[in-house]
Amino acid sequence: MPVAKVLGIETEYGIAGGPDLDPIVASSIIVNAYAQEGHTRINWDFEGETPEMDARGLANLTAFAPVVETHLANTVLTNGARLYVDHAHPEYSSPECRTPLEATLYDVAGEEVMRRALRVANQSLDVGQAITLYKNNSDGKGNSYGTHENYLVARDVEFLHIVRAMVPHFVSRQIVIGAGKVAAETESGIDADPAFQLSQRAEFFEEVVGLETTLKRPIVNTRDEPHADAERFRRLHVIIGDANMSQVATFVKLGSTALLLAVLEEHGPSCFPASPRQPVGAVRSFALDPTLRHAVLCEDDQQRTAWDFQDQLWHLAEGYVASHGGEAVAGPDEVALILAQWREMLDGVRDDPVSVSDRVDWVAKLRIIDGYRERYQLSQGDARLRAIDLQYHDLRPERSLAQRVGLRELHPIEQVREAIHNPPETTRAYFRGQCVERYADQIVAANWDSVVFDLGEGPLRRVPMLDPLRGTRALTADLLETCPTADDLLEALNR
Repeated sequence: MPVAKVLGIETEYGIAGGPDLDPIVASSIIVNAYAQEGHTRINWDFEGETPEMDARGLANLTAFAPVVETHLANTVLTNGARLYVDHAHPEYSSPECRTPLEATLYDVAGEEVMRRALRVANQSLDVGQAITLYKNNSDGKGNSYGTHENYLVARDVEFLHIVRAMVPHFVSRQIVIGAGKVAAETESGIDADPAFQLSQRAEFFEEVVGLETTLKRPIVNTRDEPHADAERFRRLHVIIGDANMSQVATFVKLGSTALLLAVLEEHGPSCFPASPRQPVGAVRSFALDPTLRHAVLCEDDQQRTAWDFQDQLWHLAEGYVASHGGEAVAGPDEVALILAQWREMLDGVRDDPVSVSDRVDWVAKLRIIDGYRERYQLSQGDARLRAIDLQYHDLRPERSLAQRVGLRELHPIEQVREAIHNPPETTRAYFRGQCVERYADQIVAANWDSVVFDLGEGPLRRVPMLDPLRGTRALTADLLETCPTADDLLEALNR
């Protein structure tokens, strides 16, 4: 029986400018600018962070497990999200959401948080030190940064079954949710000399399975850090995927993956299509082929294109919904919307790309690139085309090309502005966000599964939240309303 697919997105933003062109300093300025405007000053609690834990049960597999950087700017927002500096990038980690549509909303809210932080930060800097933010995945110099998805999965699903089932999806889904990219920047990518790739991240992946996120990037990440009751839950940490400017692409990315995980929990991995014999090669070769005709040899000796994989997976998800419903992912209307948009985008990229240029980022971007190149008779290696690529992801509304190409919106700006300040109501993010809003002066720190209070005397008090589906508005709103202080809240919880 599938567990509810609580989910969210972590986005590391590209950054340029700032004092001495130092990205760590510039990222800290962005995070602190938002915090110092009064939005929040609550620190992140690193208690229980175990990025070195491997789902395969093997200790000390690698020297490249993610480093927990406790010294960099880090804060918790009233909408339940986390805003912090990750290596050399400002990162917004959305609050836990109950459905793909809600998770899309809070990802878009993250864009607006970053825009507001950018405006405040640049007001304090000289013009020559101005910072620019991009919602993209590489800097054009061989450095990539991530857009990571997280999905709640039942602990009794074997990790190797997740690998077996999800690799076909992860290597092929870029044909509908890829953000597109001019040229290449890794050794293998440059050797292929592409004019355009479907995905910004594809050329950076080197392994099928692994713990790393910054070096030797794997298609399936093995981090076993559920941020919940480890006896009941896994958190599938997905690092392969692009930052989407298209809200519909984000929605389909989350919705399709959540549905397939529900299929896996219900039926096991045997119903999924066979994986490519060389999954890393498949990721890269599919990205290099905007015609979608390239096929790879699979473990069952069949040849499949990326489109073939996605078509099989769509039918698998559609059959599951028809027979079991999709309640683990969302309500009937939203599940129907996931399947409809996924199908339209899948057929569109093959048969009539222009028809989905309002939803598929790589198609929208390629149309801009081709139009500009033809107008000015440019070669495929012209630096101006790379500049256009970057400008597509610019967060400044007056500069962003994504803002001008007519991408469909799922959430009106009024709803996005509400989500900047208010948490989702159907997960524990509600309790976290409300505590940050109501009791900020008595909270020392918070993280995904606890809030730490300091009442001014005695030891610090930690309130655990090990079930992502508790702490909801339905379960805690009345309690919070009757507790004007943190002392009252903790006393009530003790009772």
